[in-house]
Amino acid sequence: MKNRKKAIVIGAGLGGMATALRLSAQGWAVTICERGATPGGKMNRWSTQGYTFDTGPSLITMPDVFEELYQALGTDMREYVELMQLTHQVNYTFDDGTTCSQSASLPEWLNTVRRFEGTTEGFMAYMELGARLHEVSKSTFFARSPMEPPGKETVHVLANMPLRRGWGHYHKEMSHYIKSPYLRRIYDRYMTYVGSSPHQSPGTLCVVPYVEYAQGGWHIRGGLYNIIQSLETLMDKHGVELRLNAEVDRIAHTAKKVEGVRLAAGERLDADVVIMNGDVSMTGPMLGIDKHRECPPDERSLSGLVFLFALKNRHPDWSHHQVCFSRDYDHEFRQLFDERCFPDDPTVYVNMPSITDRSMTPGDGEVMFVMANAPANDRISWDAAHTEAARQRVLNRLKVSGFPDFADEIVASDVWTPERMAQTYAMPGGAIYGRNSHGKKNAFMRPLNKDMKIKGLYYVGGSTHPGGGTPTVLMSARITTNLIQKYEK
Repeated sequence: MKNRKKAIVIGAGLGGMATALRLSAQGWAVTICERGATPGGKMNRWSTQGYTFDTGPSLITMPDVFEELYQALGTDMREYVELMQLTHQVNYTFDDGTTCSQSASLPEWLNTVRRFEGTTEGFMAYMELGARLHEVSKSTFFARSPMEPPGKETVHVLANMPLRRGWGHYHKEMSHYIKSPYLRRIYDRYMTYVGSSPHQSPGTLCVVPYVEYAQGGWHIRGGLYNIIQSLETLMDKHGVELRLNAEVDRIAHTAKKVEGVRLAAGERLDADVVIMNGDVSMTGPMLGIDKHRECPPDERSLSGLVFLFALKNRHPDWSHHQVCFSRDYDHEFRQLFDERCFPDDPTVYVNMPSITDRSMTPGDGEVMFVMANAPANDRISWDAAHTEAARQRVLNRLKVSGFPDFADEIVASDVWTPERMAQTYAMPGGAIYGRNSHGKKNAFMRPLNKDMKIKGLYYVGGSTHPGGGTPTVLMSARITTNLIQKYEK
């Protein structure tokens, strides 16, 4: 046991925990250094007066990716958490009062598509494109690092590769198939899942809406943070050392080879490999190397403004997931990415998991997560006045969209601004996904999982390959672990 190679993971986010577990299962001695008081990174929890909130991701897609992690550790995910599939995924409200519900049942959703489009042919062709690109991605983009040569598993790629469609920007390609302005707004919104604009992201990202239809949307009973707690239990079982309130301020290296890390408190920890689970743009300062993997401010992904409300009354007629669209969605994206300001009229996402899962409330009442996209901008000072002004824009959008007034029901609340996210999770500007996915380079040539200049330095998480979102973060953990096993034997 004393001869085991040592790995240090910087950050106990979902990707860092998954990588630590995979390495430990393969014989490594692993320590995670987490700057915060709890594991999970952006996938975290806030509890008050018996109300439980997920403060990060609010929906699980591609559950098979999660299940594969637990299987790799010799166990079953369902022994630790309960998956709950949502029959109605999102209720949409448009500025003119038009509404629709996105059903998990394809026949029901096709009736909605037919209502807006008059036909389902375009939608089905768009899903077929997404399915083909997903098949391509499974054995290439999702399976290995771009630095690795393709293997036998990629022989079928050319057969599924689209020849004509999918190569322009996302909105243009989607609009070739979808004609209704209502449905176009719904499908444009999928690019915010990766913190990007539909007008600048590549059309090949149509795999995002396809996956949600093909595999559904899921909730975890008790909240998505239960996944983090289950991984913490597994880390204890597998001997992974988790050190909380242990901020790393330096990655020790000589002759272009990592030697370990130094904590902000001054302690030195030696290691054969170091895995960065924080934002990759923060690696340069830790190495003492200027511009190493930096991300220019204009290439940052979206941040968000989040309000958490604990309500005292039940509302069984409300929906688990709701979206209230702004009056002019294109203008909203221009303000977010060109003007780099909080929108005058933001689209608002409301997540109320207590509608589905009563274990998240103390009895009566609801938990309410309200989010609007915001720029990852260092120029904006999110002081009390600016935050309150943005809050009024968010509440006004809910009011204009016909959302019932709930102000008198709030018994507790909290707010997460981009500035708070930036400070809490050490991510510049509060950019949730690191770089945006604008253009093919940013979307498909994200920072590599293995550092090409510093031996023994690796990366995992949403800011590296293959990108943001909980399933892709877990793919990142698998890819990074495979690279370590290959290059660090």
